[in-house]
Amino acid sequence: MKFLRFRLAPDNVKFGFMKFRRFSYPFSALASILSVLLFLTWGLNYGIDFSGGTLLELRTKDGVANLADLRGSMDKLGLGEVEVQAFGDNRDVSVRVRLQPGGDAAQQAAMNKVLETVKDKYEVRRSEVVGPRVSGELVQSGTIGVVLSILAVLAYLWFRYEWQLAVAAVIATMHDLLLTIGFFALTRIEFNITSIAAILTIIGVSLNETVIVLDRIRETLRKYRKTAIADIIDMSVNAVIARTIMTSTTTLMALLALVLFGGHVIRSFSLAMMFGIVAGVYSSIFICSPILIYLGMRSDSLSSPGASGGKEVSTLPPEPSAAKTGARTGA
Repeated sequence: MKFLRFRLAPDNVKFGFMKFRRFSYPFSALASILSVLLFLTWGLNYGIDFSGGTLLELRTKDGVANLADLRGSMDKLGLGEVEVQAFGDNRDVSVRVRLQPGGDAAQQAAMNKVLETVKDKYEVRRSEVVGPRVSGELVQSGTIGVVLSILAVLAYLWFRYEWQLAVAAVIATMHDLLLTIGFFALTRIEFNITSIAAILTIIGVSLNETVIVLDRIRETLRKYRKTAIADIIDMSVNAVIARTIMTSTTTLMALLALVLFGGHVIRSFSLAMMFGIVAGVYSSIFICSPILIYLGMRSDSLSSPGASGGKEVSTLPPEPSAAKTGARTGA
């Protein structure tokens, strides 16, 4: 009995990924530099968690929320810059008031002004006040957590692989981190506690994809010891590309559902994760792998004989015959 199988990538694909390294490296270098410049000039759009202030989530009592009218009402209160954004459906609005000088009393007075202004047309769904001390502690704790996690990952990579593989994995991980920060700075997506969780998750996802590619490269290099390293990398990437496409696509579909239906609270997390997965796949193939060519990776660089069983194959395997290919396809 035959079953239909859906494939995102054909069997025995033989795509020359390494020939694109002359384009991927300049592109990634430019993107990384722009990410740093955006972070230093524009900075991140820090949420209430980090900047401190008051956050209100409102819903209209009747009809559609009028953002222009609400912004005009907030500007008249004299509270400085007040951010008014739509989220969810067309009835939901978030109002964010920056931290007011004068301590908790001034912040509470600002909230009372806002509530008095919107009470006739809107109902308050959620309110949150974060003081300067709490926001400062969150910034410090979040930064320390990210730095320690990155150092632990880099240490693992360094001891896990031969130095060429470790250097390639470290560069790919830092590449994804830089691009993610640039993504937050460019899109002005709110950077809050969930964004920290997104960055740590992206590092893990990127590392997982990188380890899979590097392990396959190491196995193939032990088997075909006299084959050019660029051909070895292409063979290895082609061997795992179907799995990469399948896992990445299913994860992106789940994240897309979170973006569309998960609400405003986790939207920054979901969008950052979607970008991070794409960046992780890209860096594993077009950034991490080609580094081995420039570092002169060879079979004698490996620390152990591996799982080749002592059988050394010097060249690429021959192409399968037409009869065998047809028989396998028909099966």
